[in-house]
Amino acid sequence: MTFRITKEFHFSASHQLASLPPDHQCARLHGHNYILEVELSADQLNEYGFVRDYQDLSVLKQHIDETFDHRHLNDVLGHDRVTAECLAKHFFDWCNVRLPETSAVRVSETAKTWAEYRP
Repeated sequence: MTFRITKEFHFSASHQLASLPPDHQCARLHGHNYILEVELSADQLNEYGFVRDYQDLSVLKQHIDETFDHRHLNDVLGHDRVTAECLAKHFFDWCNVRLPETSAVRVSETAKTWAEYRP
């Protein structure tokens, strides 16, 4: 049996997928109210009965607020392929270094779409 916890974070940012055809709506500069969901997993709970204390995820909130919120994501990530899929992978890698229980990251750009990175 595996235990899983998730926590949701929100931020607003712009991006542009300039490599798309010029008539594609995402080729234009635009923004989203992103939802980021981080999942952590463990086969056993720690001595307190947690997969990980939710307070430990405050480092991610601080990173999002300082680096991503109300920014242009092409500049933040240094490339023009700032898709929800690329963001999910980026945040997974960032979290996994600091929170090794990270098992998946999901990113939503709209109320009806999600991209997930799960190794």
